[in-house]
Amino acid sequence: MRRKKEEELEEKEKVIEIEIERLRDFKKHPFQVRDDKEMSLLKESIQNYGILSPLIVRPVLDGVYEIVAGHRRKYAAQQLGYRKLPVIIRVMSDDEAIISMVDSNLQRERISYSEKAFAYMMKNEAMKRKGGRKRSQIDHKFKGKKTVEIIREEGGDSPKQVQRYIKITELIPELLQQLDDEMIGFNPAVEIASLKKEEQKQLLDAMDYAQSTPSLSQAQRMKRLSKEGKLTKEKMEDIMSEIKKGEISRVIFTNEQLHRYFPSSYTPEKMKREILAILKLWAEQYWEQ
Repeated sequence: MRRKKEEELEEKEKVIEIEIERLRDFKKHPFQVRDDKEMSLLKESIQNYGILSPLIVRPVLDGVYEIVAGHRRKYAAQQLGYRKLPVIIRVMSDDEAIISMVDSNLQRERISYSEKAFAYMMKNEAMKRKGGRKRSQIDHKFKGKKTVEIIREEGGDSPKQVQRYIKITELIPELLQQLDDEMIGFNPAVEIASLKKEEQKQLLDAMDYAQSTPSLSQAQRMKRLSKEGKLTKEKMEDIMSEIKKGEISRVIFTNEQLHRYFPSSYTPEKMKREILAILKLWAEQYWEQ
């Protein structure tokens, strides 16, 4: 419903062109702009047909505008040499801009766990702040509902799942990256997010020591030990060194073996990603033959 209203509003608003240097990225924008295959397709579309959908911006300073929706379009157009972009200027408060920014980006096909997590967190906090203002500022259909319930209605994830996504924002960057790289499962990551920051750093060392990532049951046990004040690095190493069900016949390489083929600066996680990428490339070439 919110999306439909925005589209109707866009039809009534005037589209103007603004110089790229007058546009600013959204502050703490949680969605990454990647130079990937989708970006290549977007560039090709802009090159052939121009920018079909104008950016949504809001005034922040005299003559300067903050992008609410359209960061990828701006990047693609800039790469193609555009100096001006079509925009719709819309006056919004900080919280209204956050909600609009999150909603416009959640429609994308590919979103990482961390992007979705920080987007949900920003929207949740913005809606809570809006909820503390005058009742006239709140849509009557949301009256009496928790913010996570409203996010569920607009985004599709259940209130519990929204809370779980918000929880993983408490992961340290290294573990969050492993989640995005699918080295760690989402459910174990939610449990690990309850560990103290120092414990999470020690867990990284334990994972490196055991050359393993935590299962859900292992993550839950570490979370319980942490609450009891009994979680130590040694205990984590013991837990991570356990042979998981279905891994009895797994193939194991030592760091020394792998560093013969990789730079010494490579972490175990980076080596694993490189190996999987090489195997994928080899498999594609093999099947083509």
